[in-house]
Amino acid sequence: MSTATSPADVRRTSTVTIMLLAGVYIIDYIDRVAIAVALPFLGVDLGLDKTQQGLAVSAFAIAYMLAQLPGGVLADRFGSRPLLIISLLAWSVFTAATGLVEGLVSLIIVRALFGVAQALFPGASFKALAERTTPAARNRSAGFMLSANAVGAGIGPLVMAPLIVWVGWRHGFWIIALGGAILGVLMWRFLPSPLRREVSNDAATPESEVSSWQLVVRNSVVWRYALLFCCFNMLTYGMITWVPSYLYEVRGLSLVAAGVSSAVPLLVTAVSTILGGWLMSRYFDGRAKLFIVPVLLIASIILVLMLRTSSTTTFTILQACAMGCSGLALMGIIGMPLRALPRECIGSGMGIVNTGGQVAGVLAPVIMGWLAQDFGYTVAFGFLAATTAAAAMVALLTPSSLNIGPRPIPVSETDIKSSH
Repeated sequence: MSTATSPADVRRTSTVTIMLLAGVYIIDYIDRVAIAVALPFLGVDLGLDKTQQGLAVSAFAIAYMLAQLPGGVLADRFGSRPLLIISLLAWSVFTAATGLVEGLVSLIIVRALFGVAQALFPGASFKALAERTTPAARNRSAGFMLSANAVGAGIGPLVMAPLIVWVGWRHGFWIIALGGAILGVLMWRFLPSPLRREVSNDAATPESEVSSWQLVVRNSVVWRYALLFCCFNMLTYGMITWVPSYLYEVRGLSLVAAGVSSAVPLLVTAVSTILGGWLMSRYFDGRAKLFIVPVLLIASIILVLMLRTSSTTTFTILQACAMGCSGLALMGIIGMPLRALPRECIGSGMGIVNTGGQVAGVLAPVIMGWLAQDFGYTVAFGFLAATTAAAAMVALLTPSSLNIGPRPIPVSETDIKSSH
């Protein structure tokens, strides 16, 4: 039941919700990137070549992608709380199960189930955020929440690499699974009730206009944002999957050193995600494309320079700059549909947008694995430069508002501004 009414209650509800969701996103990405750190050892133990390793990573991404929309619909139907808790506990079980696999088939099955479990979370998290924050704070809150992705991806190698050295990759998966189980209990115990609609100041929308997820599925602009997120996300998935192996196999770094070098760009991305939300609200109110397009084009140029350098240090610096640019652009890409979608169908809508992003998770690992194996890592990283440039072009052609039902729902840059 919604109980928060006073400003202090609203602030407490929002703060606790954001901190819990950010914590879960950190665990989410630690569990997700652990496989990338373990790949060189897992591949040797199970006898897998690079293409098969990429396929194992893509098995997660395929399941994760296909379950995005159903996960969002379930969040709209049953509420965010049960989906959040079920997702977190289930993916922790399958994280632990990764340490039990004996071959390619069992690895693919476990990673696919892991993907389904994690796919229940994003739509539910956006719905929980919408239910427990005011529109004025929503974009700032989403920026903080999403920055936790990069924090988790950055911390992941720092956690998993030493565990592999100390106890082996199998035991490493069992240990990190405990973190998710603990956080699941905390989510069940401390997640606040949603704000009342009149307190959150969300516009009431007639039930017949937005309650059906079909209205979101039929909206072409939502799918345009999904395409944009797909092109944009190639960079992140490509980097977190193959940079540790590249630094270990080609640059000759130790596993721990490769983990540290992989973590730095991701931690830079976490900071730049928050900075990007502030820049969008302060200087690009109503002009998101003027910010997103140049930033993505700069990122693609940096990637070309990165793949041409012979210095490991320069490689890491340029990777951090490219991924920092992607962090700057993230809130311009995600923030507009997040604010524009009505509260009643935000799970379904963001499920579609995130489905597009996870298509990249299916394609990038296996394409880059194939390119690295047959043509070398230079060509593989060149693929990321091309897809980042493509994201800039899609952003240039993507409308800045949604029209769901009989009334347009504009993307309110005022909300971004008032949230800071």
